[in-house]
Amino acid sequence: MSAPAASSSAASSLVPWSALARLIRLPNQTGTYLLLLPTLWALVLAARGIPSLKLFVMFIGGAFVMRSAGVIMNDLADQTFDRQVTRTKTRPLAAGELSRRQAYALLGLLLLIAAGLLLGLPPLVAWLSPIAVGLAALYPFSKRWIHIPQAMLGIAFGWGTIMAWAAVREHVDVSAWLLFGTTAAWAIAYDTIYAVQDIEDDRRVGVKSAALYLGSALHRGVGLALGTMLAFLIITGWLNELQWPFYCTLLGVGLFFIKQVRDLQQPVSPARAFAMFRHHIWVGVAILFGLLAGLPH
Repeated sequence: MSAPAASSSAASSLVPWSALARLIRLPNQTGTYLLLLPTLWALVLAARGIPSLKLFVMFIGGAFVMRSAGVIMNDLADQTFDRQVTRTKTRPLAAGELSRRQAYALLGLLLLIAAGLLLGLPPLVAWLSPIAVGLAALYPFSKRWIHIPQAMLGIAFGWGTIMAWAAVREHVDVSAWLLFGTTAAWAIAYDTIYAVQDIEDDRRVGVKSAALYLGSALHRGVGLALGTMLAFLIITGWLNELQWPFYCTLLGVGLFFIKQVRDLQQPVSPARAFAMFRHHIWVGVAILFGLLAGLPH
């Protein structure tokens, strides 16, 4: 019995668990939260309150799985670029800790898990899901084609709100599309702030980003995106007859946005840009509680 056990232990030691965990950004789940929170907005608004535990759990799981799959797609597409960028050159694929075959194997497993989650949701959600995968796959390549690839990320993240709404209502209406627009505009703003970290490297290697494209108008571009987000939320609140706590929340969020836009008028260090990006998790949480508090009783 000892020989098979030893063989199993040796095989296990060959699996690069640490590198696989870093490949899916396991130590840093900011992206998962930013993908998850808008889906929770949609679930709450569509359900007119707390959604079922089943939907809640499935969308939490789905956000983790799809964000993990998305970053693998990103690293597979950007492996050559990542080796030339200070912040990304230590990623497992760029550093040679993992082979592309290992990355594809984990990606396939994650997509199988995502497909399994769909089995418990209405058929419309399953029909919408290939679009989510396609958008996630297109995003890394958009950095070669368009000056504001953050727009593609916003569309990809926004699609989660459409799927969440369909999971509750089994159809998609105007409010769902407003939340889609809200999420897209929000992602453009916070991912542009995130891209400030790589401006010089992006310019050198030829990768496009909104931060690089906007240049000295960075604060105006981010402000326009955040203003658009708030406008969509106000219209959503009006259509759904949300009460004053929701609008008070938006006022607080708006003041925070003004501060960030003012900060961007001056040069921002990479560390500061990352901190500003992470603060948007709390924006998403505040809006979620604002929606719950603002629903008519």
